[in-house]
Amino acid sequence: MELRNLANELASNAYPGRGIVIGKSADGKNAVTAYFIMGRSVNSRNRVFVEDGEGIRTQAFDPSKLSDPSLIIYAPVRVLGNKTIVTNGDQTDTIYDGMDKQLTFEQSLRTREFEPDGPNYTPRISGIMHIENGTFNYAMSILKSNNGNPDACNRYTFAYTDPVAGEGHFIHTYMQDGDPLPSYEGEPKWVKIDKDIDEFTDMLWNSLNEDNKVSLFVRYIDINTGKYETRIINKNK
Repeated sequence: MELRNLANELASNAYPGRGIVIGKSADGKNAVTAYFIMGRSVNSRNRVFVEDGEGIRTQAFDPSKLSDPSLIIYAPVRVLGNKTIVTNGDQTDTIYDGMDKQLTFEQSLRTREFEPDGPNYTPRISGIMHIENGTFNYAMSILKSNNGNPDACNRYTFAYTDPVAGEGHFIHTYMQDGDPLPSYEGEPKWVKIDKDIDEFTDMLWNSLNEDNKVSLFVRYIDINTGKYETRIINKNK
């Protein structure tokens, strides 16, 4: 697999949709995650990220323009002890509740499938980060229609132990813009991760398509202490 430059990946795709990045900072000190949302419709673009406890949630920027909250208002990030959950929908709560009852990440997602937004049938993408006693591992998941056929759900989980400094993985909802939007294909992309949170945040935000980008969340978690730094950028201000 090719180690990809994340800036090039994003700049070459006008509409990857929603995306999750997880990995380890180049200095090996931090577990890193990023989550971004994009939008083509007024309803999708009318959003901001706001902090909610140790996580975040989406919120309508202009409540008067909110036409359908069902698939756009949710908590993308929640923290359960030493686990950080990142997803593109309300399956964040499903994973949180399941793992709180001693289910695994994969078992928790067995109750969910792709989004009911035909003809796109947007995949549900999810990530889980586990930091304990100076160790870090993570997993990513995608639940998608069977090549556009909503009668079947294809489920894939990718687990990564002992991540390498400066490396991570990137998964997103759509291969590119289209009508209908084509679901992501293949395993998560192997990408480079920066040492500095501000440089990484700026690179991500500046690489996303200017017309379609909506919000970005980035978090660096110290693997030894569990303390974290967070950056949030919203196009709507």
